Amino acid sequence: MAKRIEDLNVIDNRRLTDDIFVIELLCDTELPVLIPGQFVQVKVEGSPETFLRRPISIHDVNYKKNTLSLLIQIAGKGTAVLSQLKPNDGLNLVYPLGNSFTYPEDGEKILLAGGGCGVAPLLFLGRFLRSEGFKPDILLGFRNSKRVIEYERYAELGPVYLTTEDGSMGEKGFITGHSVLSHNRYERIYCCGPEPMMRAVATYSLGKGIECEVSLENLMACGIGVCLCCVTDTVRGHVCTCTEGPVFNVKELKW
Repeated sequence: MAKRIEDLNVIDNRRLTDDIFVIELLCDTELPVLIPGQFVQVKVEGSPETFLRRPISIHDVNYKKNTLSLLIQIAGKGTAVLSQLKPNDGLNLVYPLGNSFTYPEDGEKILLAGGGCGVAPLLFLGRFLRSEGFKPDILLGFRNSKRVIEYERYAELGPVYLTTEDGSMGEKGFITGHSVLSHNRYERIYCCGPEPMMRAVATYSLGKGIECEVSLENLMACGIGVCLCCVTDTVRGHVCTCTEGPVFNVKELKW
Protein backbone atom coordinates (compact mmCIF):
# COMPACT_ATOMS: atom_id res chain seq x y z
CA MET A 1 0.00 0.00 0.00
CA ALA A 2 1.43 3.37 -1.05
CA LYS A 3 2.53 5.70 1.73
CA ARG A 4 1.62 9.38 1.77
CA ILE A 5 3.34 12.32 3.44
CA GLU A 6 1.01 15.27 3.69
CA ASP A 7 -0.36 18.02 5.88
CA LEU A 8 -3.86 17.56 7.27
CA ASN A 9 -5.92 20.32 8.87
CA VAL A 10 -7.01 20.14 12.51
CA ILE A 11 -10.77 20.69 12.73
CA ASP A 12 -11.24 19.62 16.36
CA ASN A 13 -9.16 18.85 19.43
CA ARG A 14 -11.40 17.32 22.09
CA ARG A 15 -10.08 16.68 25.62
CA LEU A 16 -11.46 13.46 27.15
CA THR A 17 -9.51 13.46 30.42
CA ASP A 18 -6.74 15.61 31.84
CA ASP A 19 -4.20 13.76 29.68
CA ILE A 20 -6.14 12.09 26.83
CA PHE A 21 -7.50 13.90 23.79
CA VAL A 22 -8.86 13.22 20.30
CA ILE A 23 -7.69 15.20 17.27
CA GLU A 24 -9.93 15.19 14.20
CA LEU A 25 -8.11 15.90 10.95
CA LEU A 26 -9.43 16.92 7.54
CA CYS A 27 -7.59 15.80 4.41
CA ASP A 28 -7.59 18.19 1.44
CA THR A 29 -7.31 15.28 -0.98
CA GLU A 30 -9.37 12.10 -0.95
CA LEU A 31 -8.35 9.85 1.92
CA PRO A 32 -6.65 6.61 0.91
CA VAL A 33 -8.18 3.30 1.91
CA LEU A 34 -7.38 2.86 5.61
CA ILE A 35 -7.64 -0.49 7.36
CA PRO A 36 -8.33 -1.06 11.10
CA GLY A 37 -5.07 -1.61 12.93
CA GLN A 38 -2.96 0.73 10.84
CA PHE A 39 -1.21 3.78 12.28
CA VAL A 40 0.31 7.12 11.30
CA GLN A 41 3.63 8.80 12.07
CA VAL A 42 3.04 12.36 13.29
CA LYS A 43 5.53 15.19 12.93
CA VAL A 44 5.66 17.41 16.01
CA GLU A 45 6.19 21.03 14.98
CA GLY A 46 7.37 23.74 17.34
CA SER A 47 9.15 21.36 19.71
CA PRO A 48 12.95 21.55 19.23
CA GLU A 49 13.47 18.64 21.62
CA THR A 50 11.16 16.34 19.65
CA PHE A 51 13.20 15.14 16.68
CA LEU A 52 11.33 11.95 15.79
CA ARG A 53 7.80 11.43 14.58
CA ARG A 54 5.33 9.87 16.98
CA PRO A 55 3.40 6.68 16.04
CA ILE A 56 -0.35 7.04 16.66
CA SER A 57 -3.09 4.48 16.00
CA ILE A 58 -5.91 5.45 13.69
CA HIS A 59 -8.86 5.89 16.04
CA ASP A 60 -11.65 6.55 13.57
CA VAL A 61 -12.26 7.38 9.92
CA ASN A 62 -15.15 9.20 8.26
CA TYR A 63 -14.93 8.90 4.48
CA LYS A 64 -18.01 11.08 3.94
CA LYS A 65 -16.35 13.96 5.80
CA ASN A 66 -12.88 12.94 4.55
CA THR A 67 -11.55 12.96 8.12
CA LEU A 68 -9.54 10.71 10.38
CA SER A 69 -9.20 10.88 14.15
CA LEU A 70 -6.31 10.15 16.48
CA LEU A 71 -6.72 9.36 20.18
CA ILE A 72 -3.59 10.44 22.04
CA GLN A 73 -2.35 10.31 25.62
CA ILE A 74 0.14 12.89 26.85
CA ALA A 75 3.27 10.93 27.63
CA GLY A 76 6.01 13.50 27.06
CA LYS A 77 6.87 16.80 25.42
CA GLY A 78 5.89 15.71 21.93
CA THR A 79 2.38 14.60 22.79
CA ALA A 80 2.01 17.62 25.08
CA VAL A 81 2.63 19.86 22.06
CA LEU A 82 0.07 17.91 20.05
CA SER A 83 -2.49 18.42 22.81
CA GLN A 84 -2.31 22.18 22.21
CA LEU A 85 -3.19 22.04 18.51
CA LYS A 86 -6.16 24.21 17.53
CA PRO A 87 -8.62 24.22 14.61
CA ASN A 88 -6.94 25.33 11.37
CA ASP A 89 -3.52 24.20 12.57
CA GLY A 90 -1.73 21.75 10.29
CA LEU A 91 -0.41 18.33 11.21
CA ASN A 92 2.00 16.42 8.97
CA LEU A 93 1.47 12.66 8.72
CA VAL A 94 3.16 9.70 7.12
CA TYR A 95 0.40 7.16 6.50
CA PRO A 96 -1.06 4.58 6.24
CA LEU A 97 1.51 2.40 8.01
CA GLY A 98 1.55 -1.15 9.33
CA ASN A 99 -0.67 -4.14 8.79
CA SER A 100 -4.24 -4.71 9.95
CA PHE A 101 -6.46 -6.97 11.99
CA THR A 102 -7.50 -10.18 10.23
CA TYR A 103 -10.97 -10.30 8.73
CA PRO A 104 -13.17 -12.66 10.83
CA GLU A 105 -14.98 -15.75 9.58
CA ASP A 106 -18.72 -15.53 8.94
CA GLY A 107 -20.78 -16.05 12.07
CA GLU A 108 -17.90 -15.75 14.53
CA LYS A 109 -18.67 -14.30 17.93
CA ILE A 110 -16.19 -11.48 18.39
CA LEU A 111 -14.82 -9.65 21.42
CA LEU A 112 -12.94 -6.35 21.26
CA ALA A 113 -10.81 -6.04 24.40
CA GLY A 114 -8.92 -2.90 25.35
CA GLY A 115 -7.50 -0.95 28.24
CA GLY A 116 -6.73 2.71 28.87
CA CYS A 117 -5.57 4.71 25.87
CA GLY A 118 -4.98 1.38 24.16
CA VAL A 119 -8.66 1.27 23.23
CA ALA A 120 -7.79 3.70 20.40
CA PRO A 121 -7.72 1.36 17.36
CA LEU A 122 -10.77 -0.60 18.50
CA LEU A 123 -13.28 2.11 17.56
CA PHE A 124 -12.27 2.07 13.89
CA LEU A 125 -12.20 -1.74 13.99
CA GLY A 126 -15.62 -1.94 15.62
CA ARG A 127 -17.11 0.46 13.09
CA PHE A 128 -15.66 -1.60 10.25
CA LEU A 129 -17.02 -4.85 11.71
CA ARG A 130 -20.51 -3.37 12.04
CA SER A 131 -20.41 -2.24 8.41
CA GLU A 132 -19.63 -5.85 7.48
CA GLY A 133 -22.57 -7.24 9.45
CA PHE A 134 -20.81 -8.27 12.68
CA LYS A 135 -21.89 -7.10 16.13
CA PRO A 136 -18.94 -7.44 18.49
CA ASP A 137 -19.00 -7.40 22.25
CA ILE A 138 -16.68 -4.76 23.68
CA LEU A 139 -14.77 -5.23 26.93
CA LEU A 140 -12.87 -2.20 28.22
CA GLY A 141 -10.73 -1.73 31.33
CA PHE A 142 -9.72 1.48 33.10
CA ARG A 143 -8.20 2.51 36.42
CA ASN A 144 -11.34 4.26 37.65
CA SER A 145 -14.55 5.88 36.43
CA LYS A 146 -12.82 9.19 35.71
CA ARG A 147 -10.55 7.39 33.22
CA VAL A 148 -13.40 5.82 31.21
CA ILE A 149 -13.29 7.25 27.68
CA GLU A 150 -15.44 7.09 24.56
CA TYR A 151 -18.05 4.86 26.22
CA GLU A 152 -20.97 6.24 24.19
CA ARG A 153 -19.14 5.84 20.89
CA TYR A 154 -18.26 2.21 21.58
CA ALA A 155 -21.82 1.55 22.74
CA GLU A 156 -23.01 2.45 19.24
CA LEU A 157 -21.15 -0.59 17.93
CA GLY A 158 -22.17 -3.32 20.37
CA PRO A 159 -22.67 -4.23 24.04
CA VAL A 160 -20.00 -2.60 26.21
CA TYR A 161 -18.70 -4.26 29.37
CA LEU A 162 -16.47 -2.32 31.75
CA THR A 163 -13.98 -3.01 34.49
CA THR A 164 -12.27 -0.51 36.74
CA GLU A 165 -9.47 -1.34 39.11
CA ASP A 166 -11.23 0.38 42.01
CA GLY A 167 -14.75 -0.82 41.15
CA SER A 168 -16.07 2.73 40.64
CA MET A 169 -17.70 1.72 37.34
CA GLY A 170 -18.49 -1.68 35.90
CA GLU A 171 -16.97 -4.74 37.56
CA LYS A 172 -13.98 -4.39 39.86
CA GLY A 173 -10.68 -5.77 38.64
CA PHE A 174 -9.09 -6.45 35.27
CA ILE A 175 -10.77 -7.37 32.01
CA THR A 176 -9.68 -11.02 32.11
CA GLY A 177 -11.72 -11.39 35.33
CA HIS A 178 -14.95 -9.93 33.91
CA SER A 179 -17.98 -12.21 34.16
CA VAL A 180 -18.81 -11.78 30.47
CA LEU A 181 -15.95 -14.16 29.69
CA SER A 182 -17.63 -16.92 31.67
CA HIS A 183 -21.05 -16.24 30.14
CA ASN A 184 -20.02 -16.18 26.49
CA ARG A 185 -17.95 -18.28 24.15
CA TYR A 186 -15.93 -16.19 21.71
CA GLU A 187 -14.29 -17.42 18.53
CA ARG A 188 -12.10 -14.36 18.02
CA ILE A 189 -10.63 -11.63 20.24
CA TYR A 190 -9.01 -8.42 19.07
CA CYS A 191 -7.01 -6.67 21.78
CA CYS A 192 -4.99 -3.52 22.40
CA GLY A 193 -3.76 -1.88 25.59
CA PRO A 194 -0.94 -2.09 28.15
CA GLU A 195 1.35 -5.04 27.50
CA PRO A 196 0.56 -6.85 30.81
CA MET A 197 -3.13 -6.71 29.90
CA MET A 198 -2.48 -8.01 26.38
CA ARG A 199 -0.33 -10.82 27.76
CA ALA A 200 -3.15 -11.79 30.12
CA VAL A 201 -5.68 -11.78 27.27
CA ALA A 202 -3.25 -13.82 25.17
CA THR A 203 -2.89 -16.42 27.95
CA TYR A 204 -6.66 -16.60 28.33
CA SER A 205 -7.20 -16.96 24.57
CA LEU A 206 -4.54 -19.61 24.09
CA GLY A 207 -5.95 -21.59 27.01
CA LYS A 208 -9.44 -21.50 25.49
CA GLY A 209 -8.37 -22.12 21.91
CA ILE A 210 -9.63 -18.69 20.80
CA GLU A 211 -8.09 -16.86 17.86
CA CYS A 212 -6.57 -13.68 19.26
CA GLU A 213 -4.74 -10.75 17.74
CA VAL A 214 -3.05 -7.94 19.64
CA SER A 215 -1.86 -4.54 18.48
CA LEU A 216 1.57 -3.82 19.95
CA GLU A 217 2.53 -0.34 21.11
CA ASN A 218 6.31 -0.60 20.74
CA LEU A 219 8.38 2.56 20.54
CA MET A 220 8.98 3.50 16.90
CA ALA A 221 11.13 6.09 15.17
CA CYS A 222 10.89 5.67 11.40
CA GLY A 223 7.71 3.60 10.96
CA ILE A 224 9.08 1.90 7.82
CA GLY A 225 11.43 -0.77 9.15
CA VAL A 226 14.74 1.09 8.83
CA CYS A 227 15.73 2.06 12.38
CA LEU A 228 15.05 -1.36 13.98
CA CYS A 229 14.08 0.17 17.34
CA CYS A 230 10.64 -1.51 17.40
CA VAL A 231 11.79 -5.12 16.94
CA THR A 232 9.76 -7.81 18.67
CA ASP A 233 10.57 -11.50 19.13
CA THR A 234 8.33 -13.96 17.27
CA VAL A 235 8.38 -17.60 16.23
CA ARG A 236 9.64 -16.28 12.85
CA GLY A 237 12.54 -14.51 14.55
CA HIS A 238 12.96 -10.83 15.35
CA VAL A 239 10.71 -8.66 13.18
CA CYS A 240 9.92 -4.96 12.96
CA THR A 241 6.64 -4.12 14.64
CA CYS A 242 6.09 -1.16 12.29
CA THR A 243 6.17 -3.26 9.11
CA GLU A 244 5.29 -6.81 10.21
CA GLY A 245 2.78 -5.45 12.74
CA PRO A 246 1.62 -3.68 14.78
CA VAL A 247 -1.01 -6.44 14.75
CA PHE A 248 0.14 -9.96 15.59
CA ASN A 249 -1.60 -13.23 16.25
CA VAL A 250 -0.64 -14.17 19.81
CA LYS A 251 0.51 -17.58 18.55
CA GLU A 252 3.33 -15.74 16.75
CA LEU A 253 4.66 -13.88 19.78
CA LYS A 254 7.27 -15.32 22.10
CA TRP A 255 5.43 -14.23 25.22
